[in-house]
Amino acid sequence: MVEAQSWTTRRGSNPRLESTDQLLDIPATPPGDVRNNHNAIGSLLSPTVLTATIIAGWYFSNIGVLLLNKYLLSFYGYRYPIFLTMLHMISCTAYSFIAIRWFEIVPFQHILSRRQFFKILALSAIFCFSVVCGNTSLRYLPVSFNQAIGATTPFFTAIFAFVITWKKESAEVYLALMPVVFGIVLASNSEPLFHLFGFLVCIGSTAGRALKSVVQGLLLTSEGEKLHSMNLLLYMAPMAALILLPFTLYIEGNVLGTTIEKARGDPFMVFLLIGNATVAYLVNLTNFLVTKHTSALTLQVLGNAKAAVAAVVSVLIFRNPVTVMGMAGFGVTVMGVVLYSEAKKRSKVTAH
Repeated sequence: MVEAQSWTTRRGSNPRLESTDQLLDIPATPPGDVRNNHNAIGSLLSPTVLTATIIAGWYFSNIGVLLLNKYLLSFYGYRYPIFLTMLHMISCTAYSFIAIRWFEIVPFQHILSRRQFFKILALSAIFCFSVVCGNTSLRYLPVSFNQAIGATTPFFTAIFAFVITWKKESAEVYLALMPVVFGIVLASNSEPLFHLFGFLVCIGSTAGRALKSVVQGLLLTSEGEKLHSMNLLLYMAPMAALILLPFTLYIEGNVLGTTIEKARGDPFMVFLLIGNATVAYLVNLTNFLVTKHTSALTLQVLGNAKAAVAAVVSVLIFRNPVTVMGMAGFGVTVMGVVLYSEAKKRSKVTAH
């Protein structure tokens, strides 16, 4: 409380506080986006609970889409990975449009030139290749081994960065990649359910994911062409769906008619496909939310742990056999990824 205050008013002036013995502590007005977020969400959840909920959602979506894909493609008998990926892209298109144009989670960005359009189209083609290969590999490999291979993404990123951009990393970074490769070799040699074709397409998926990150940094470099990750998904998803359409029709035949016929016989399949496609979009949404509410580094750390968590959960659910040597190889690979992340962080600090 502020007591013993007197006000004097002069013509053409604002009221002035005479007493200066006590000062009013008036907090600064927060920006509009902070106020809106606080009113909409902050009144219901504390920042700590909100962040924990988002991280839990990130784990649920990332691991959930893997397990659902594995269940559909290997156990349920839905052997159409290209069409399934196309459904994911259609889902991402619809949900991205709703999130950006209706809920305005990020400002909408337009494609400004034909050149930018073709750059995004090129990224969409690489994106298609990576996702289709990843989904196809789940038909033949257990999720645990799939995740062990996926953990080698930094190795392929370093290779593509050197081959395409001639970017050289420090010796410490390259040394950290050695256990990444050694671990996957160890895991491959002792994997009870090893399948050569599944292994090769999984390697292709991992390499495609690394290539997309390098090419994206190379193509969308100018300030005028940079797109927010959610806007990039909005444009890439429909392009990817159109790219996949002729492939699914040529390779998988009358997949739409087969899907409709199976859905009539088993309505649960409709729930599985819609749920699977929705969770596929949530992977991208929660990636954005985790980065927004924490940091890109937190997302990287969560990604390192996700492979191990997904492997454990999949073994508990699908009961696929594992060996001590395979688990050791997976552990070596994950530790190599952690060492790589730390080495990259130190090299950036040294460069600056």
